[in-house]
Amino acid sequence: MNFIKDIFSGKKDDAVHRQFIRFGKGEYKKRALVSLWKTKNVKIKGSFEFANDFVLFVAGLGNVSFSGNIWSKEQIPGLQGVKKEGKIVYNVSNLTSSKIKEIAPLVYYFLLNADSAGIKLTIKGKLPKPGKSENKIDDKFCQLELDEKYYNAVKGDFFWDLPEGKKISAEHVFVIKEIIMPKGEARPSVAALEKDYAKIREMAKRKGKIVRIANVDGKEVRKETEFEA
Repeated sequence: MNFIKDIFSGKKDDAVHRQFIRFGKGEYKKRALVSLWKTKNVKIKGSFEFANDFVLFVAGLGNVSFSGNIWSKEQIPGLQGVKKEGKIVYNVSNLTSSKIKEIAPLVYYFLLNADSAGIKLTIKGKLPKPGKSENKIDDKFCQLELDEKYYNAVKGDFFWDLPEGKKISAEHVFVIKEIIMPKGEARPSVAALEKDYAKIREMAKRKGKIVRIANVDGKEVRKETEFEA
C-alpha cells in the first residue's frame, strides 16, 4: 500500500510520517506525482516520493532481484555502507524481495532497479535537492514497466479510488496547517534533544489536508482528506 493510499485510509505509521519531515507550514502543489498508461503492457511513472512504494510493490509481486543504492539513517544488519550527507548509503546487488521487506522499516529511501520476467523497475540513483519548486518535480524519477497481468494489482494500489482507464494520473497538494511539536512528557528522551533542532523537526508531526487531483482518460476527479502524520 502506497503512502497516499495509507493517508486516505486513515493509516498512520513511520513511513507516512517520513514523507512530511521536510515540510513547514504552507501549501505545496504538484507533489507525489504518479501516472499509468495501459497498452499491451502497463507503464507507471512517479516522482521520488514513490520510490519506496514502487520497490515494495515490486517486492510483493514475487521473487525479484534488486540492485542499486539504499539510504538509511541507521545501520542495517548484514549490509556494509558508507556515511554520506548525514545518512548511510549502501550499494547493493542481488537483494531478494524477502530481504527488501525485512529491512524496509530501517530504510530512508530505496533507490533500486530490478529486471525480471514481466517486470522492469528503474529508479534514479540520487535524491533530488530539497526545496524544488512545483515546476521542477521529476515525474519520471521512478519508472515501472509490467506485464498486463499486473494491471489489477497496480490499479488497486496506486489508483484504488479511481474509475478504470487506459491513461490515469494523479498529483497532490499538501496543505500543512500546523506543526505539532513533540512533548517532553510523552517521550522523556525529548528533553535531551531540545537543543537539536533538526531532531525536533524530524519528530514533529504535520497536520493539514491533502487534495488529490486525478485524471482518468481526460476526466478530472478531485478528492481530499485531513491528515496528521
